[in-house]
Amino acid sequence: MKPKQIKGVPNQQSGGFHDTESYAKFDPEFLSLKFEILKTRFFSINQWKSYCGEAFAAFKLYDLKGIPVEREPQKGDFVRINIPGPGEMEAKGFDWVEITDICYFEDTYSESILMTCRPSQNPTQKSSHIAHFYSSKATSTFMIQRNATYLKAAVYGRNESPNFNATFIDISRNLMIAIGGMMGVAKIQWKQLTDGLLDFD
Repeated sequence: MKPKQIKGVPNQQSGGFHDTESYAKFDPEFLSLKFEILKTRFFSINQWKSYCGEAFAAFKLYDLKGIPVEREPQKGDFVRINIPGPGEMEAKGFDWVEITDICYFEDTYSESILMTCRPSQNPTQKSSHIAHFYSSKATSTFMIQRNATYLKAAVYGRNESPNFNATFIDISRNLMIAIGGMMGVAKIQWKQLTDGLLDFD
């Protein structure tokens, strides 16, 4: 199976990938209202865990200076991830990504918002070490979309390979989590998010 070609999503070149998508149909008169709710949820990164249950990772938004913030994300911000299980030892138990791009696409029939993240250093420390189980080549692109009859939430993972630029303990941990992710564990987690974002009940 090949990765989908999605406008705004980085090309797949090496390593693992996944296309995780959820859809919800609504009557046309409710679509605009539902999409506004979905946009609020999409940009409320600090609240993502509340849409997905206790078994899901916790996300915290930080600005480019490494200060936690309560606002919509911006390009250059960082996201601290606390995944279930042991975290990166060098990064005090957390994984980090940088928001490298936020894109908006709209035409007569649809509207899409994409946010691409890449493994990064911990912005609260001076170290340049990539504090994530994937290498800096990997990306995760989060997407929401409104079409004529349905809403879509998705996560597209590209170029996923283990981060070997770490201590021995972290290399072992990164390898195990990355392999699990590439075998489908990450897709299960992301499906919780995409389903949860679209659950309006």
